[in-house]
Amino acid sequence: MGREFWKTACPHDCPSACSLEVERLSSSRIGRIRGAAANSYTDGVVCAKVARYAERAHHPDRLKQPLQRIGEKGKGEFRPISWDAALDEIAEAFTKATRTHGAQSVWPYHSGGTMGIVQRWGLDRLRHAFGYSRQKTTICVTPAESGWRAGVGKLMGPDPREMAEADLIVVWGGNPVSTQVNAMTHIAKARKQRSAKLAVIDVYRTPTVEAADIALVLRPGTDAALALAMMHVLLRDGLVDRDYLARYTDFAPDVEAHLADKTPAWAASITGLAAEEIESFARLYGTTAKSFLRLGFGFTRSRNGSAAMHAVTCLPAMTGAWRHKGGGAFFLSLDNWQLDLTLAYGLDTIDPATRVLDQSRIGPVLCGEPEALAGGPPVTAMLMQNANSANVAPDSTMVAQGLGREDLFVGVHEQFMTATAKFADIVLPAAMFLEYDDLYYGLGHTHLTVGPRVLDRYEDCRTNHELVCDLARRLGANHPSFGMTAIELLDATLQASGKGTWDEAASRGWIDCAQPFEAAHFLTGFPSSDGRFHFKPDWSAVGPYHANMPAMPDQLDNYERASSELPFRLVVPPARSFLNTSFTETPSSASREGEPRALIHTADATRLGVTEGTLVVLANDRGRVTLRARPADTARPGVVIVEGNWPSSAYPGGIGINTLIGADPVPPNGGAAFHDTAVQLLPIPVMA
Repeated sequence: MGREFWKTACPHDCPSACSLEVERLSSSRIGRIRGAAANSYTDGVVCAKVARYAERAHHPDRLKQPLQRIGEKGKGEFRPISWDAALDEIAEAFTKATRTHGAQSVWPYHSGGTMGIVQRWGLDRLRHAFGYSRQKTTICVTPAESGWRAGVGKLMGPDPREMAEADLIVVWGGNPVSTQVNAMTHIAKARKQRSAKLAVIDVYRTPTVEAADIALVLRPGTDAALALAMMHVLLRDGLVDRDYLARYTDFAPDVEAHLADKTPAWAASITGLAAEEIESFARLYGTTAKSFLRLGFGFTRSRNGSAAMHAVTCLPAMTGAWRHKGGGAFFLSLDNWQLDLTLAYGLDTIDPATRVLDQSRIGPVLCGEPEALAGGPPVTAMLMQNANSANVAPDSTMVAQGLGREDLFVGVHEQFMTATAKFADIVLPAAMFLEYDDLYYGLGHTHLTVGPRVLDRYEDCRTNHELVCDLARRLGANHPSFGMTAIELLDATLQASGKGTWDEAASRGWIDCAQPFEAAHFLTGFPSSDGRFHFKPDWSAVGPYHANMPAMPDQLDNYERASSELPFRLVVPPARSFLNTSFTETPSSASREGEPRALIHTADATRLGVTEGTLVVLANDRGRVTLRARPADTARPGVVIVEGNWPSSAYPGGIGINTLIGADPVPPNGGAAFHDTAVQLLPIPVMA
């Protein structure tokens, strides 16, 4: 008998949103997972993390039953409790908070543990129905999104499968070898079939940098300077498409004058690159019509990240690369799905006057900073789904302080006992994606991927949707969505959006929402107010922190600069086998990563007397983190790289790396500057 593979989709916080084929061994157990070959973006490929998902789905440490705290917050001491009793506790806490401080003192909170339309965003239906505080979801995309919107207008662009048609592919600020393997599949096609060149721009030698034909490793926070110097060369050497600029953009003589002194020598002094490297790469880009920029998040996770993204998006407008199949730029698809989410998100119940709290500023919010609270009452009750904020959010010491408040009730719906769950008053066991139905945005491509249930519920777990509906009914909600199953809600959403039925979508496995070539390449106009790409953006329309944003593409110096007290720049990029803190509990992922390490340049290591395995302290005014060092010429001198969002328990001192990261909002619209931190590095003396 042949093996039985079921169709579903990956729910995790990754732009690939892969269509999957899952080997179902029984109603409660899976074998291997592979990418769906018939989906032309997934193309039969899946990352190693998800291929080994059986380790996670059948992990013995999965939460099995509801728990009630009996010890000190943060210690993880609980006793079993029934679902009914647990839900009663949460409903009572929400009712008490509403009665005492008003409905906005309740803050339902979700993040990227699942990206499902129903299972993640369904929590918004609860908040909207009862007037609870709303959430500005900023922790991942916002700085990059803001920079893209400033120039292009909306999060749209060419079909990423077009990378196979390109002659030059530039991966800027991303590491798809480790974090988006499907993108590398399409890049490989171009390299094999067209002898295309792969250029990679990053701040250290990632696996993608190692795989590149051209590698540019620059200082953190200096990407805009490189882009400006490239534009200078393009203008100087007559490599711009003047007709395109006149027809499709707001390019003007003042922009050209602004770029006149942004020479490669000027950029070299900022980026650490050689002027000759910048000259050569700029000319290659300018003489390659089919040049495709695949833009990542990494270079935007800085206080000047939005300005950097805007500067980089100016490049294909300069050359007119948008005209060509295999040309232009792509960041994310977020505005092209055309879904009617009124029912699924409860948009018909929103009160616009309800305050919006910034997800990235959970520490300041819970510690009562008036600005973070938007002038409203303290948060005194929460329900957290898909979020391990005690490890993942910036300034995690402040997050722990806030979660540890005795006057704050916290319910956590989770799959494992995370650092955040240990602060909860009630912990509820959550189903995994194999045990529920949902639909996912393929942010890195053009598909909505469809994820039907494969397995029965594990132990006493419930889905996010079931929890939201059960709690809403206890609280007295009468919105029709709370009486619908996930499939009924998804089916209604698809039909309201003119995209067929759930059964049709589930049978196929995905819905391709690719636009025609002319629209995807903005040849009918950019999705902006005047139909043009904006070299001179209106930052005030992008976000509230716009006061010091540049009038034209520019290199901003508002990032945390190295100083005599804090001489190193810290960058904390994703791990290769984790996804935030997901997969940190699976043996194969943990063994592949090893342990947290501070990668420091060999010249810095020699000067400080640091060798392989030396215990060091990274410190600033936010906190101190202890970990082992690894000398490596992977980044520029003065730069420290710590890969992976490890649980705090993985560090010798029990304090995770995000305690060093600032929670101040990135201009102009918020978000976290995870790759923009100044620190000191101190070796710990070995006791005789």
